[in-house]
Amino acid sequence: MADIFDEVEEDLRAERMKRLMARYGGLLAGLMLLAVACVGGWQGWRWWQAHQAAQTAEVYMAANKSAAEPGADGRAAADRFAALAAEAPPGYRSLARLRAAALRAEAGDRAGALALWEEVARDGSIDPLYRDLGTVMWGLHSLDAGDPAAIEGRLAPLAEGPWRASVQEIRALAAMKRGATEEAKQLLTGLTTAPATPQGVRDRAGKLLAEIGG
Repeated sequence: MADIFDEVEEDLRAERMKRLMARYGGLLAGLMLLAVACVGGWQGWRWWQAHQAAQTAEVYMAANKSAAEPGADGRAAADRFAALAAEAPPGYRSLARLRAAALRAEAGDRAGALALWEEVARDGSIDPLYRDLGTVMWGLHSLDAGDPAAIEGRLAPLAEGPWRASVQEIRALAAMKRGATEEAKQLLTGLTTAPATPQGVRDRAGKLLAEIGG
């Protein structure tokens, strides 16, 4: 008798499964296909991103090499990087704009360089590290004609960030421009004694101290 009941129960389970598959089989198959399509689409998107990044890297390095050649046209090189920035992925877009700005500054186009650094500094879609670097470079190259107090105020929020040594150096230069020599000496002395100060910044701070009698 037990065998008969087991067979009947199996038949009932099989019948219920048939009814469920008849009712929901299409939906389940559709969901499985959708899942496969999503995974395939994600993998395809990742491949496309990697492919685009690799292509952009090649173009960026070629432009960088061309810009470094003796007698290179700085303005043309800057335009090349600006054009690359318009189509590059976020990371390379930031690097290309920063490079374009530096080349424009070297070529004597200070206004164009400042505009690009300002653009990077205010771009909320990019990494804060790049935005802050844009602000630092804007501040440094604004010292000649800008208001030193306004520049110091703009850089103040970055005083404890990853660019703090460069910010302190610019603050010292701004203090010198304001005639606050003692304040500049304190800032420069701090740069020469702080262990974390990059060597290049330390060397410049030492030279400035020697020039102003620190």
